[in-house]
Amino acid sequence: MSKAMTIIVADDHAIVREGLKMLLSTLADVSVVAEAADGEAVLALARSTPADLLVLDLGMPGVTGIQFIADIRELAPRMKVLVLTANIEPRTVRAAIEAGASGYLTKNGDPAELADAVEALRTNESYLAQSIRFAVSDPARQTLHSATEEALSPIPLTRREMQILSLSAQGLTAREIAERLGISPLTARKHRENLMRKLSLHSAAEIAAYAVRIGLPVG
Repeated sequence: MSKAMTIIVADDHAIVREGLKMLLSTLADVSVVAEAADGEAVLALARSTPADLLVLDLGMPGVTGIQFIADIRELAPRMKVLVLTANIEPRTVRAAIEAGASGYLTKNGDPAELADAVEALRTNESYLAQSIRFAVSDPARQTLHSATEEALSPIPLTRREMQILSLSAQGLTAREIAERLGISPLTARKHRENLMRKLSLHSAAEIAAYAVRIGLPVG
Protein backbone atom coordinates (compact mmCIF):
# COMPACT_ATOMS: atom_id res chain seq x y z
CA MET A 1 0.00 0.00 0.00
CA SER A 2 1.27 3.46 -0.90
CA LYS A 3 2.07 5.91 1.85
CA ALA A 4 -0.63 8.59 2.02
CA MET A 5 0.49 12.02 0.85
CA THR A 6 -1.05 15.44 1.46
CA ILE A 7 -0.28 18.22 -1.01
CA ILE A 8 -0.49 22.00 -1.27
CA VAL A 9 -0.82 23.33 -4.83
CA ALA A 10 0.63 26.81 -5.45
CA ASP A 11 0.17 28.58 -8.79
CA ASP A 12 -1.21 32.03 -9.62
CA HIS A 13 -3.41 30.69 -12.44
CA ALA A 14 -6.68 29.16 -11.25
CA ILE A 15 -6.98 26.98 -14.34
CA VAL A 16 -3.53 25.50 -13.67
CA ARG A 17 -4.41 24.79 -10.04
CA GLU A 18 -7.62 23.07 -11.12
CA GLY A 19 -5.73 20.99 -13.66
CA LEU A 20 -3.15 19.96 -11.08
CA LYS A 21 -5.83 19.02 -8.58
CA MET A 22 -7.59 16.95 -11.22
CA LEU A 23 -4.38 15.09 -12.10
CA LEU A 24 -3.46 14.55 -8.45
CA SER A 25 -6.96 13.26 -7.65
CA THR A 26 -6.30 10.26 -9.90
CA LEU A 27 -3.38 9.11 -7.73
CA ALA A 28 -3.92 6.61 -4.92
CA ASP A 29 -3.68 7.93 -1.36
CA VAL A 30 -3.04 11.51 -2.49
CA SER A 31 -5.11 14.48 -1.35
CA VAL A 32 -4.81 18.22 -2.01
CA VAL A 33 -5.37 19.93 1.35
CA ALA A 34 -4.87 23.57 0.31
CA GLU A 35 -4.00 25.85 -2.59
CA ALA A 36 -2.35 29.26 -2.97
CA ALA A 37 -2.14 31.92 -5.66
CA ASP A 38 0.82 33.96 -4.37
CA GLY A 39 3.91 33.73 -2.23
CA GLU A 40 2.34 35.30 0.86
CA ALA A 41 -0.40 32.67 0.88
CA VAL A 42 2.20 29.91 0.51
CA LEU A 43 4.13 31.18 3.52
CA ALA A 44 0.92 31.36 5.57
CA LEU A 45 0.04 27.78 4.64
CA ALA A 46 3.55 26.56 5.47
CA ARG A 47 3.02 27.91 8.97
CA SER A 48 -0.54 26.68 9.47
CA THR A 49 -1.25 23.66 7.26
CA PRO A 50 0.76 20.45 7.73
CA ALA A 51 1.41 18.84 4.35
CA ASP A 52 3.85 16.37 2.87
CA LEU A 53 4.45 18.19 -0.39
CA LEU A 54 4.25 21.66 -1.89
CA VAL A 55 3.88 21.88 -5.68
CA LEU A 56 5.33 25.34 -6.31
CA ASP A 57 5.31 27.66 -9.33
CA LEU A 58 8.47 29.79 -9.08
CA GLY A 59 6.87 32.50 -11.25
CA MET A 60 4.06 33.37 -8.83
CA PRO A 61 3.69 36.90 -7.43
CA GLY A 62 5.44 37.19 -4.09
CA VAL A 63 7.85 34.32 -4.74
CA THR A 64 11.28 35.84 -4.22
CA GLY A 65 13.30 33.57 -6.46
CA ILE A 66 15.14 30.44 -5.38
CA GLN A 67 15.57 31.75 -1.83
CA PHE A 68 11.83 31.23 -1.41
CA ILE A 69 12.41 27.47 -1.48
CA ALA A 70 14.91 27.71 1.37
CA ASP A 71 12.47 29.90 3.33
CA ILE A 72 9.71 27.33 2.92
CA ARG A 73 11.99 24.48 3.98
CA GLU A 74 12.95 26.39 7.12
CA LEU A 75 9.32 27.13 7.98
CA ALA A 76 8.15 23.58 7.28
CA PRO A 77 11.11 21.15 7.36
CA ARG A 78 8.86 18.10 6.93
CA MET A 79 7.30 19.43 3.72
CA LYS A 80 9.04 18.61 0.46
CA VAL A 81 9.03 21.05 -2.45
CA LEU A 82 8.31 20.05 -6.05
CA VAL A 83 9.03 22.94 -8.40
CA LEU A 84 6.68 23.29 -11.38
CA THR A 85 7.78 26.10 -13.65
CA ALA A 86 8.33 27.30 -17.21
CA ASN A 87 11.98 28.04 -16.39
CA ILE A 88 14.18 25.30 -17.86
CA GLU A 89 17.57 26.97 -17.36
CA PRO A 90 19.93 24.31 -15.95
CA ARG A 91 21.47 26.80 -13.54
CA THR A 92 18.01 27.47 -12.10
CA VAL A 93 17.46 23.72 -11.70
CA ARG A 94 20.74 23.38 -9.84
CA ALA A 95 20.00 26.37 -7.61
CA ALA A 96 16.52 25.03 -6.78
CA ILE A 97 17.91 21.66 -5.74
CA GLU A 98 20.66 23.25 -3.67
CA ALA A 99 18.00 25.41 -1.95
CA GLY A 100 16.12 22.29 -0.86
CA ALA A 101 13.74 21.32 -3.67
CA SER A 102 13.21 17.56 -3.94
CA GLY A 103 11.96 17.67 -7.52
CA TYR A 104 11.75 19.87 -10.61
CA LEU A 105 9.08 19.71 -13.34
CA THR A 106 8.55 21.92 -16.37
CA LYS A 107 5.15 23.22 -17.43
CA ASN A 108 5.68 22.06 -21.00
CA GLY A 109 6.40 18.51 -19.87
CA ASP A 110 4.27 15.37 -20.02
CA PRO A 111 1.43 15.49 -17.44
CA ALA A 112 2.25 11.88 -16.56
CA GLU A 113 5.51 13.12 -15.07
CA LEU A 114 3.58 14.70 -12.22
CA ALA A 115 2.52 11.25 -11.10
CA ASP A 116 6.07 9.94 -11.50
CA ALA A 117 7.43 12.83 -9.43
CA VAL A 118 4.88 12.36 -6.64
CA GLU A 119 5.63 8.65 -6.43
CA ALA A 120 9.38 9.33 -6.31
CA LEU A 121 9.04 11.92 -3.56
CA ARG A 122 6.64 9.67 -1.67
CA THR A 123 9.50 7.16 -1.31
CA ASN A 124 12.08 9.83 -0.36
CA GLU A 125 13.67 9.91 -3.80
CA SER A 126 14.26 13.03 -5.92
CA TYR A 127 12.87 13.71 -9.37
CA LEU A 128 14.04 15.71 -12.38
CA ALA A 129 11.87 16.19 -15.47
CA GLN A 130 12.99 14.20 -18.50
CA SER A 131 13.60 17.40 -20.47
CA ILE A 132 15.89 18.69 -17.71
CA ARG A 133 17.84 15.44 -17.63
CA PHE A 134 18.51 15.73 -21.34
CA ALA A 135 19.54 19.37 -20.95
CA VAL A 136 22.04 18.75 -18.20
CA SER A 137 23.52 15.75 -19.98
CA ASP A 138 24.53 17.93 -22.91
CA PRO A 139 28.37 17.84 -23.18
CA ALA A 140 28.59 21.61 -22.89
CA ARG A 141 26.82 21.42 -19.51
CA GLN A 142 28.52 18.34 -18.10
CA THR A 143 29.93 20.23 -15.13
CA LEU A 144 26.47 21.39 -14.19
CA HIS A 145 25.15 17.86 -14.58
CA SER A 146 27.76 16.57 -12.13
CA ALA A 147 26.93 19.29 -9.63
CA THR A 148 23.22 18.53 -9.91
CA GLU A 149 23.78 14.82 -9.34
CA GLU A 150 25.95 15.64 -6.33
CA ALA A 151 23.22 17.86 -4.92
CA LEU A 152 20.69 15.04 -5.30
CA SER A 153 22.91 12.53 -3.48
CA PRO A 154 23.30 12.70 0.30
CA ILE A 155 26.83 13.09 1.67
CA PRO A 156 28.11 9.77 3.11
CA LEU A 157 27.95 9.74 6.91
CA THR A 158 29.47 7.43 9.51
CA ARG A 159 27.26 5.47 11.90
CA ARG A 160 28.00 7.92 14.70
CA GLU A 161 27.25 10.91 12.44
CA MET A 162 23.91 9.36 11.49
CA GLN A 163 23.10 8.93 15.18
CA ILE A 164 23.97 12.54 15.93
CA LEU A 165 21.99 13.77 12.92
CA SER A 166 18.91 11.74 13.83
CA LEU A 167 18.90 12.76 17.49
CA SER A 168 19.59 16.41 16.69
CA ALA A 169 16.77 16.44 14.14
CA GLN A 170 14.43 15.12 16.84
CA GLY A 171 15.21 18.22 18.90
CA LEU A 172 17.46 16.66 21.55
CA THR A 173 20.01 18.88 23.29
CA ALA A 174 23.70 18.01 23.47
CA ARG A 175 23.19 16.76 27.04
CA GLU A 176 20.26 14.56 26.00
CA ILE A 177 22.23 13.19 23.04
CA ALA A 178 25.12 12.45 25.38
CA GLU A 179 22.83 10.48 27.70
CA ARG A 180 21.40 8.48 24.79
CA LEU A 181 24.82 7.60 23.37
CA GLY A 182 26.76 7.24 26.63
CA ILE A 183 29.22 10.04 25.86
CA SER A 184 30.00 13.38 27.49
CA PRO A 185 27.96 16.50 26.60
CA LEU A 186 31.17 18.13 25.36
CA THR A 187 31.82 15.22 22.99
CA ALA A 188 28.20 15.29 21.80
CA ARG A 189 28.45 19.01 21.14
CA LYS A 190 31.71 18.54 19.23
CA HIS A 191 30.22 15.73 17.13
CA ARG A 192 27.26 17.96 16.22
CA GLU A 193 29.50 20.90 15.32
CA ASN A 194 31.64 18.68 13.08
CA LEU A 195 28.52 17.21 11.45
CA MET A 196 27.05 20.64 10.73
CA ARG A 197 30.35 21.77 9.23
CA LYS A 198 30.54 18.64 7.05
CA LEU A 199 26.98 19.13 5.74
CA SER A 200 27.17 22.95 5.56
CA LEU A 201 24.24 23.27 7.96
CA HIS A 202 23.82 26.33 10.15
CA SER A 203 20.71 25.88 12.30
CA ALA A 204 18.40 23.37 13.95
CA ALA A 205 15.88 23.94 11.13
CA GLU A 206 18.48 23.07 8.50
CA ILE A 207 19.44 19.91 10.43
CA ALA A 208 15.78 18.85 10.50
CA ALA A 209 15.31 19.66 6.81
CA TYR A 210 18.36 17.61 5.84
CA ALA A 211 17.22 14.68 7.98
CA VAL A 212 13.77 14.74 6.33
CA ARG A 213 15.40 14.87 2.90
CA ILE A 214 17.32 11.63 3.52
CA GLY A 215 14.39 9.92 5.23
CA LEU A 216 15.25 10.17 8.95
CA PRO A 217 12.52 10.70 11.58
CA VAL A 218 12.11 14.26 12.89
CA GLY A 219 10.35 15.82 15.89
